[in-house]
Amino acid sequence: MNKTETKGIWKVISASSMGTLIEWYDFYIFGSLAVVIATKFFPSDNPTAAFLSTLATFAAGFVVRPFGALFFGRLGDIIGRKYTFMATLLLMGGATFLIGCIPSYETIGFLAPLLVLILRLLQGLALGGEYGGAATYVAEHAPENERGYWTSWIQTTATAGLFVSLMVILITRSILSEEAFNEWGWRVPFWISLLMVYVSYIIRKKMSESPVFAKAKAEGKTSSNPLKESFGNKYNLKFVLLALFGATMGQGVVWYTGQFYAMSFMKTVLNIDSSQVDTLLGIALLFGTPFFVFFGWLSDKIGRKTIMMSGLFLAVLLYRPIYKEMYQTVDVNSKELLTVKNIETNSTDNISVSEYEDGTQLKITTKKDSETVSKLVTINNSDRWKLIFLIFIQVIFVTMVYGPIAAFLVEMFPTRIRYTSMSLPYHIGNGIFGGLLPAISTYLVTNAKANNNPEFYLEGLWYPILIASVSFVIGMIYLDNKKRH
Repeated sequence: MNKTETKGIWKVISASSMGTLIEWYDFYIFGSLAVVIATKFFPSDNPTAAFLSTLATFAAGFVVRPFGALFFGRLGDIIGRKYTFMATLLLMGGATFLIGCIPSYETIGFLAPLLVLILRLLQGLALGGEYGGAATYVAEHAPENERGYWTSWIQTTATAGLFVSLMVILITRSILSEEAFNEWGWRVPFWISLLMVYVSYIIRKKMSESPVFAKAKAEGKTSSNPLKESFGNKYNLKFVLLALFGATMGQGVVWYTGQFYAMSFMKTVLNIDSSQVDTLLGIALLFGTPFFVFFGWLSDKIGRKTIMMSGLFLAVLLYRPIYKEMYQTVDVNSKELLTVKNIETNSTDNISVSEYEDGTQLKITTKKDSETVSKLVTINNSDRWKLIFLIFIQVIFVTMVYGPIAAFLVEMFPTRIRYTSMSLPYHIGNGIFGGLLPAISTYLVTNAKANNNPEFYLEGLWYPILIASVSFVIGMIYLDNKKRH
């Protein structure tokens, strides 16, 4: 590529990436604030049930993504990439802002979780149309022998969106008191989304249509019925199913294990302070994100399959040892007690702080009126970096399976039905198999703990290990490194 072409594609990357990053940000602030949201939009008499309900609502946004892929994918293959993902951007931004405006359960009762669910479904529909459009748009601007590299920049936006959501939450928490944040400050990250969406919309509005699609449309080679051509044609349907079960299904569970399940595990199983968890995850993501581009670039050299299957294999092999090490690192029951301090804060709270030899602190807050007990762990510096490293390893698995996958999907399908064909397996793999992971894994852990399983904290990993194993076997047998159209 010459300098002019490189400058042009960087404009495409920047405009596409910014909008996609914002959509991921919108989608993930709900998951990042799940612990707080559980107390706002659901009955407070059963905290565990409320948290599971929040995760289920979070998962609903993922489950509906394939429908968004079908609806917006069809539009993208008929009217164009540009206008379709502009519509998804506005839909996502509006739904996110409104979630921040919904009154709490105490104010409007069951109408609160119902409204949240409806808006989550709209978010899912929007995201279902966004990713396929952005990935296709970038791929159709890039040289064929560099598609892995250029589309990998789009792949960074999902992790970057999560990172930005964590940073916005941390900044908001640092500015406000804990009481103010829990009362109304948690809504601020949702409100900020509106401004970010507006800026992205202005940028995207100035973009031109994909040259590949524009050429096909000028020559009358676009599809009049992308859904029928994508899924009614047995030959093309075969590749849709292969993309799903041999790649995106496994990629979806690895993505959510390495980022969302890791976050949920630290907050709900290890009981680490929420702000500290966000910091740990944010640092690991910052170190890991460049590897999306590295593995995307490498896939141009040695093929997509080799890298993606290696990521799946390593994840299956190492998840249990990694999470066992995470648990043992923070398990205060195995640490030597140094001092115990009881601090009376007011007439209703009693905070007990147990300090251990290595500096770890376990804070137990007893609410006398409601008779509930909450535990909060603050870990020391050496354990903090150990956890960051263990999360970082999981992020590397994510970058291996996710970095090359946009180019892999784009190259499987022809231009006329590409948006539709690639969007469906991607969003079933990520939206359903990946999106259900937090709820299923949390349930497995909760059930194992109730049955006094000594390794209850590892039970939630069986779901991603099983799905990734199946995907690995299918991918190894049926996928190859050749490009197909």
